Amino acid sequence: MEDLWTMFCRESTCTETDGKTCNSTFWHFTHPSSCIQQAMIICFNILLLVMLLFNMIQKSSSKTVGIPARFRNRSALQMASAIVNGFLGLGYLCFGIWVLEENLRKTQTVLPLNWWLLALFQGCTWLLVGLTVSLRGNQLPKTPLGLLSILAFIFAAVVCILSTFAILSEIVTVKIVLDALSLPGAILLLLCAYKGYKHGDGNHNTNESGLYDPLNGEANDSTKADYTAQVTPFATAGCFSKFSFWWLNPLMKKGREKTLLNEDIPKLREAERAGSSYLLFLEQSNKQKQAKPSSQPSILKTIILCHWRDIFVSGFFALLKIITMSSGPLLLNAFILVAEGKGSFKYEGYLLAMSLFFAKSLESLSQRQWYFRTRLIGLNVRSLLTAAIYKKQLRLSNAARLMHSSGEITNYVTVDAYRIGEFPFWFHQTWTTSLQLCIALVILFRAVGLATIAALVVIFLTVLCNTPLAKLQHRFQSKLMVAQDERLKASSEALINMKVLKLYAWESHFKKVIENLRAVEYKWLSAVQLRRAYNAFLLWSSPVLVSAATFGACYFLKIPLHASNVFTFVATLRLVQDPIRSIPDVIGIVIQAKVAFARVVNFFEAPELQSTNVRQKHHMENADLAISIKSGGFSWEENSSKPTLRNITLEVRMGEKVAVCGEVGSGKSTLLAAILGEVPNVQGSEYVMEALSGKAVLLVTHQVDFLPAFDSVLLMSDGEILQAASYHHLLASSEEFQGLVNAHKETAGSGRVAKARSSGSNGTSTREIKKSYVENQFKESKGDQLIKQEERERGDTGFKPYIQYLNQNKGFLFFFISAFTHLLFVGGQISQNSWMAASVDNPSVSPLKLIGVYLVIGFFSTLLLLCRSLSTVTLGIRSSKSLFSQLINSLFRAPMTFYDSTPLGRILSRASSDLSIVDLDIPFNLILSVVATINAYSNLGVLAVVTWQVLFVSIPIIYAAIRLQKYYFSTAKELMRINGTTKSLVANHLGESIAGAITVRAFEEEERFFVKILDLIDTNASPFFHSFSANEWLIHRLETFSATVLASAALCMVLLPPGTFSSGFIGMALSYGLSLNMSLVFSIKNQCTIANNIISVERLNQYMYIPSEAPEVIEGNRPPSNWPAAGKVDICDLQIRYRAGAPLVLRGISCTFQEGHKIGIVGRTGSGKTTLISALFHLVEPAGGKIVVDGIDISTIGLHDLRSRFGIIPQDPTLFNGIVRYNLDPLSQHTDLEIWEVLDKCQLQEAVQEKEKGLDSLVVQDGSNWSMGQRQLFCLGRALLRRSRILVLDEATASIDNATDLILQKTIRTEFADCTVITVAHRIPTVMDCTMVLAISDGKLVEYDEPTKLMEREGSLFGQLVKEYWSHYHSAEPH
Repeated sequence: MEDLWTMFCRESTCTETDGKTCNSTFWHFTHPSSCIQQAMIICFNILLLVMLLFNMIQKSSSKTVGIPARFRNRSALQMASAIVNGFLGLGYLCFGIWVLEENLRKTQTVLPLNWWLLALFQGCTWLLVGLTVSLRGNQLPKTPLGLLSILAFIFAAVVCILSTFAILSEIVTVKIVLDALSLPGAILLLLCAYKGYKHGDGNHNTNESGLYDPLNGEANDSTKADYTAQVTPFATAGCFSKFSFWWLNPLMKKGREKTLLNEDIPKLREAERAGSSYLLFLEQSNKQKQAKPSSQPSILKTIILCHWRDIFVSGFFALLKIITMSSGPLLLNAFILVAEGKGSFKYEGYLLAMSLFFAKSLESLSQRQWYFRTRLIGLNVRSLLTAAIYKKQLRLSNAARLMHSSGEITNYVTVDAYRIGEFPFWFHQTWTTSLQLCIALVILFRAVGLATIAALVVIFLTVLCNTPLAKLQHRFQSKLMVAQDERLKASSEALINMKVLKLYAWESHFKKVIENLRAVEYKWLSAVQLRRAYNAFLLWSSPVLVSAATFGACYFLKIPLHASNVFTFVATLRLVQDPIRSIPDVIGIVIQAKVAFARVVNFFEAPELQSTNVRQKHHMENADLAISIKSGGFSWEENSSKPTLRNITLEVRMGEKVAVCGEVGSGKSTLLAAILGEVPNVQGSEYVMEALSGKAVLLVTHQVDFLPAFDSVLLMSDGEILQAASYHHLLASSEEFQGLVNAHKETAGSGRVAKARSSGSNGTSTREIKKSYVENQFKESKGDQLIKQEERERGDTGFKPYIQYLNQNKGFLFFFISAFTHLLFVGGQISQNSWMAASVDNPSVSPLKLIGVYLVIGFFSTLLLLCRSLSTVTLGIRSSKSLFSQLINSLFRAPMTFYDSTPLGRILSRASSDLSIVDLDIPFNLILSVVATINAYSNLGVLAVVTWQVLFVSIPIIYAAIRLQKYYFSTAKELMRINGTTKSLVANHLGESIAGAITVRAFEEEERFFVKILDLIDTNASPFFHSFSANEWLIHRLETFSATVLASAALCMVLLPPGTFSSGFIGMALSYGLSLNMSLVFSIKNQCTIANNIISVERLNQYMYIPSEAPEVIEGNRPPSNWPAAGKVDICDLQIRYRAGAPLVLRGISCTFQEGHKIGIVGRTGSGKTTLISALFHLVEPAGGKIVVDGIDISTIGLHDLRSRFGIIPQDPTLFNGIVRYNLDPLSQHTDLEIWEVLDKCQLQEAVQEKEKGLDSLVVQDGSNWSMGQRQLFCLGRALLRRSRILVLDEATASIDNATDLILQKTIRTEFADCTVITVAHRIPTVMDCTMVLAISDGKLVEYDEPTKLMEREGSLFGQLVKEYWSHYHSAEPH
């Protein structure tokens, strides 16, 4: 026992001022050098640690304590406590390490233990207790936490009093100052424990925002319990579990045992959910508005304020990583000195080997926390931006929608928010690389003295050369994003309207437009990637250039080169190589994020709808008014000289029914939009009552038949209300209204209308009509679900997606060139260092020869780097071109069944985010993963060659590492695949919401749709969160393995007899070994990144081989140029089903449409009318039978030859983004004169002439700046230009008034008098003038005859439909 005490204390004595020895009891308890006092303090530290352990055990065994939402937003008190106590603990640790180092330097022994052991104990205790109570106290039981903080306070008070006695005795040391400062730290801990946290009974409702409450408000206890059970274990994990990622083990195990499904992924904790992130963002934004009401709050500043604590903590771990990593070269220098017999004390080698392991383990721990926490910040930023973009698009004004198309808004979410979310991960590298270089320069100066200036000059020149490249890259990245937007806008428009393109045979033209836009995108993509390649070449070459310049300077400055200083230099350089080499990536990410952020900010600043002054709840003088507009003026365009609606005065009372009628373009739809707050009010006042109980009804209609049923009718013309009165009053007093009514009678044909009315005078009761409708509903086929869950690859696909990528356009060749040139480069580096190791201490090799050979090898190595960089860019561009070409060809050749069963969001997510990853990320990530793997294995190889004994440790560890990687990939790949499919859900909901924004606002359902997008964001974020967590889980374990290998190699060098290895080769081996951790991390990080990114190739590949339609042109069987000359259509036993195994939709229809006849097709909803038209255009393949047109079976000729010879006016009038001329004649086949003639015939000439630019007048996306009726007339214009012998009207008059319908019918009768016209009827009067009527029911031909004969036939389906029509008409008439 006495020996133990001696080891701890040796002889501690002091003397009083008179020279007598201090042996009093008071001295033993108060003097800082007293061993008894020090032993007591150590015991007290152990007590605190035991108490802390008790707290942790209590926490893990007790039920989960409820945590308030956004618990991560810690108070200023908590942060102050954490900072003070953290620095206090670090101070103790640094002091203890310094005392230990001084002991070793002066006495070459670690004894006595008391001073340094005490300081280390106090440092560890203060760090653990201080940070746990400050930051994690809310998850610990209240009573034990309070007891721990009280004990810490008592301990600190005692130590502070003892330090006061020492100060009074004029003894002031670092330890005494730290002891005195421990009391304020303990006071902060005490305040944290009792005031910083609000502990409850553990049953807090974490759903404070209310955003996630079920819509019906029926969230019961079982639902909450289920949710708690499904939340990620990270939410309740302790410190050890978080640092080691132990909390992820259950998911990793599950992923190994089975293929993960969506429901297997735990939900995010409350703090990471989109709702919480978005509310925090709004909260900070509102604080800024209150602080500076005059200025708009900065979005970037708001995001930083939301996450500054997390940024600070992750920055602390980044700093710790840099410090621990920088200790490596110093340890290597000490190791070489030991190998040369210049050690400080006997067992220094063992201590250095242990220190290496400890330093590398701490480096791994800090880097993993750095990366994990920054990824978490990025996830939160991405989620809140997605939510904010979605919220913003619901409020965009009409003018803003012209500037931000649906494709661009989709890009903001799928590409820009993703790029901004990536930035926090790289943020700390912007300053850690600089810090690392500064530390490296200090170490280099210590090793090679003034020669460091040469290294500094080369680094400065490298940065200087990089600056203009970075500016160019920023410019080119901006251009690339604009080009990407244009291409995505055109792709989105084409994909949405694919059916129209196929009907008009315009697919090839629109595909070429997209390919031309893609060619512009390639131009900027090549520019961006080449600048990135030059950056990579410059920065990968810089370590070679730095070493060449430094050793050259050593030669000229006569600085001697020895193994110790040479390999300290080499090791330092190797440690900063990877951070330097990642600078191009950092620059690229920063530029991408900056460009993306500017675009998103520009979107957030777009004008919004000012509808708050429209829907009000305040009390009005006339409370029964539902709508009131006084002298209102409304305009879609800002600063327009002529408002769309003028002098609108309107009052609608609650419960009143008002109809709005008028000709096409008169402003009916705009009036409804104005009432809904969609059109800016430029003059007058407007009021709309909200949440009406007895709702007022406003109906815009062209069906004059139903107007008598309304209390009031508004007659509109040219943006004004001409008259407002009852139906009969208007009929008697208004000539314009009489014109509309007469036009309706003329449209149907007065004689036949009268006959139809008389035959249907008895009518059909409403009950009968309802009964027939219900029966028809029950007859619907019960086939399989049309839109299925998105498919994804499952299990380990091995190298399949990589082969798919490299198989594109000589990809394997350029990949091989890149990999092989890098292999040669690594060989060159090893040759350089081997030459230096073998010759540095060889007196027969002159310094000039030593450095000269080194420089020559380095020069040729840099040329290899240039070759590698350029071949990587070539690989990426060529593969991108090939993949896109196959994707676009596949999509444009896909049958309509594919588009009917595939939500647009799935396609657009591939055409935007997946394609962006393939373009920008995959080529460099793929090569870097190979490069980093070669580097890691070369490091391990050099270590093993020099110290072959380490193979006994490294081979089992390599085997374990490979097994661990396989274990990881079984889970990680499924997580990324699920991330891809759930990303499509976000894009799909966003696209639907953009398209239906007016409807969403009209029903005031914005909040419900916003809640849904928040849920989808979380569903997508959860697999991403667990994916990057799994990445850190793997790397942390592999780094521990590599630290073990390095420590084993160091131990081998210590254990083997001196002289076994030369100091040069020991230096070389350890310089490679020190960078083993970093190269392994770089390798695994890039392998994981490419494994995640290659999922995008998988997803593109799924849509690259869609079964295509029949060929566009069959060269051996092309129809004559004048086909069809007559227009006769024979339908022979036609059978249609939409998918294999599905029931027949058309069941054996046979009939003949004679040339020149006007054919009407009627039937109830779902009877098969539109399917018959689809079959005529070969949009669906017949399951049996055929269609013969003028003697040619349409299935034997190419689709383009077929569809380009038919004319159609489709059911949904579609206009495309561009100009008037382009919308009528996209293929540029007609002259302007021909187009004007057609515009005149379809009553659009005046409307187009009113526009300033005539045929070059703007048509925005979806044609929303033209009325629905005008759009329908544009479609008529297309048909007139084509002049086909067969014209199909697919319910084409649904959107136009009777007067315009009359014009359309007369135009068709005149212009297509000798053509076959096939009309799918929407209004029964439309087909009354047809030559023949074909009635279809449930896919079968029921009757086919002249309309008059069918009306006279007993039990005729057509007759019944006519009766029902007039029954509705009679019920609408006033009695």
